Amino acid sequence: MSNSNVNDWHTVAIRVPFASAHHASIAKQVIEVDRELQFDTVKRTIETENEVLVATFTTLTVRLARLTVNGFLDNVDLVVRTIGEFGEDAARKS
Repeated sequence: MSNSNVNDWHTVAIRVPFASAHHASIAKQVIEVDRELQFDTVKRTIETENEVLVATFTTLTVRLARLTVNGFLDNVDLVVRTIGEFGEDAARKS
């Protein structure tokens, strides 16, 4: 970790609602497998609150916060599209 003061860090929390607690749990499991590339300057926690995926990012710079959140949202988008295509609801439509 750098010599920066803890007060210099930036925190962003994101709440993403899913159709069910099961889908939120799937998203959490898929996304948390990959650790942050800049683990010394980006701290991440991911948890679920029923059907809501909650991610909190603490970063050393605002730019890192933006990049980290963008990457996270790209992953969420991929998970949502995959669940829609191959999840339980898609299986029932066949």
